[in-house]
Amino acid sequence: MSIQVNALTKIYGQQKAINNISFSISKGEIVGFLGPNGAGKSTTMKIVTGYLLQDGGTAKVCGIDVKEKPVEVKKKIGYLPEANPLYYEMYVKEYLQFVAGVYEVKNRRSAINKIIELTGLSGEYKKKIGQLSKGYKQRVGLAATLVHDPEVLILDEPTSGLDPNQIVEIRNLIKEQGKNKTVLFSTHILQEVQAICDRIIIIHNGELVADDALSALQQSMQSNVVKVSFKEVLDMQAFRQLSSVTNITRENEHAWKLKTDNPTEARKQLLELALKENLNIVSLQTEGSNLEEIFRTLTKND
Repeated sequence: MSIQVNALTKIYGQQKAINNISFSISKGEIVGFLGPNGAGKSTTMKIVTGYLLQDGGTAKVCGIDVKEKPVEVKKKIGYLPEANPLYYEMYVKEYLQFVAGVYEVKNRRSAINKIIELTGLSGEYKKKIGQLSKGYKQRVGLAATLVHDPEVLILDEPTSGLDPNQIVEIRNLIKEQGKNKTVLFSTHILQEVQAICDRIIIIHNGELVADDALSALQQSMQSNVVKVSFKEVLDMQAFRQLSSVTNITRENEHAWKLKTDNPTEARKQLLELALKENLNIVSLQTEGSNLEEIFRTLTKND
């Protein structure tokens, strides 16, 4: 496993910022790390990257214990924190040369030129970082994260401050990097997670509340609405024999939304209706919960 977190706990005063959370991530996985503000995402990331010590549990990166060998772990990781740390008086290329030197990158010039091209900084690298827009400053942070070609990427709000076009570009960059690296990133833009993640981890009040593929989460939190479309035009009376349906809404002359406490039974009764009345079903599906609904359900306060 590239990242292994076991019973991780961090306490600030009387508050448990993270409480006994465990998860593991394999090479080649892109995992979205979600939770409300203050849920413990950044704290977890800081512990995994060796910038903060835990009060309990263990964290390992590429099999190396973070607490025991933090410097070795940092060599394996590319970390972009939420507050992007940059030296505004340095030129972009100068800064990347500095970071590459810290990591003792071989073939430094080639590596820097490659990463400048990869992160879309070709037209900006001769400028001072302080002269750049927020979006380009974020790109510089990403470039510094990638310059030493790390095995693991940990990105805290990587698209913060980017415009829609830049978000798509960085999203594609993360997807490409995820083919050969392990990527854990936090974001509040749920569309990003749906677009690029293999898996989702959600924490709330410092505790793990979900860890699964989006499709599996949607299935486990299936809604109580069945959508059906017929080739024929029907009226409301056609559904009078469906005992499992509590409410019916017409979407158009062919499509209907049926509310039910038992989606499986409702689908069965619709199939029986079609067979009995010689009707043609064009589509039949249970309406899945989207990521926003799943997130709100799992993170709402009692």
